[in-house]
Amino acid sequence: MKIDIELAVKERYAKGAHQKEEALCCPASSYNPKFLEVIPREIIEKDYGCGDPSKYVKEGDVVLDLGSGAGKFCFIASQIVGSKGKVIGIDFNPAMLALARKYQKEIGDRIGYHNVGFRRGRVQDLKVADESIDVIVSNCVLNLVRPEDKEKLFKEMHRVLKRGGRVAISDIVSDEDVPMKLQEDPELWSGCISGAFREDLFLAAFEAAGFYGIQIESVAHEPFRVIEGIEFRSITVTAYKGKEGPCLERNHAVIYKGPWKQVEDDDKHVLKRGIRTAVCDKTYQIFSKKPYRDEVILVPPRKEIPLDKAGLFDCSRSAVRDPRETKGKAYRKTMTARAACSPEGGCC
Repeated sequence: MKIDIELAVKERYAKGAHQKEEALCCPASSYNPKFLEVIPREIIEKDYGCGDPSKYVKEGDVVLDLGSGAGKFCFIASQIVGSKGKVIGIDFNPAMLALARKYQKEIGDRIGYHNVGFRRGRVQDLKVADESIDVIVSNCVLNLVRPEDKEKLFKEMHRVLKRGGRVAISDIVSDEDVPMKLQEDPELWSGCISGAFREDLFLAAFEAAGFYGIQIESVAHEPFRVIEGIEFRSITVTAYKGKEGPCLERNHAVIYKGPWKQVEDDDKHVLKRGIRTAVCDKTYQIFSKKPYRDEVILVPPRKEIPLDKAGLFDCSRSAVRDPRETKGKAYRKTMTARAACSPEGGCC
């Protein structure tokens, strides 16, 4: 039996827009209460997410919420980004969009500005401009997308993000493969079960789409549901865009601080604990920001080569950066001359 996944999801969430359904998902309870004060109870009750991505949004961001539903998170994000930010909610379900739009003006008036917009569309076919979004959030929606569209979904997320942008995705994952008989159950599919990624393949999907710095931010200890011994639980993952572009040599190095003896990044750079590792300018800039900046010591060159004069980084070179490379050829000669003219040297 082949089910119509989109129809099953549309019908289930249309019902959920009109009447609260307790078992549809496992909404987070960690939202800051002050952000909920302006949101009507009808919207709060019909939140069918499984996480809280609000901590990954900051003032001034342009936010894209995939599968925005009744709009609860959009209205929370609206307050975080402020009047200079913007929030776009995308959802395919007319009933959910109607509920979100029902209170849109009222909530904007309470906040003091209007920076939220809702659009109807599939999350795997975004009508959003290239590199126009600072952060993408999604709350228990990716598992509802048809299997044949999931690769496109991740590519679309990567396409619309600005360079340096990030995603914060909360979803339901499984610890084992979901058997076909469960995938053919419309009730389980629309209930965030049948379409769940296996936990390791969820992370692999971000990597395949070109994201880096992929990190599990939280994972539920207790499963949301257990079916035929398979555990389904909520997880929140963050990832970044921006490793594209040329590798330029500017004599940068980084030192991995530990505690592991060595680690390997998404571009196969192996960082050994305590060793000055040669990296290109692009990698150095990436390591200077989240999520790496607390893991490494940055070693800039004493005299930086201008970008327009930098040559290509030699990926076949030794991974170890000799200290003299970052100090420059003239450093030893200059410092020797200074030492000779010090009081200890008898010159001054």
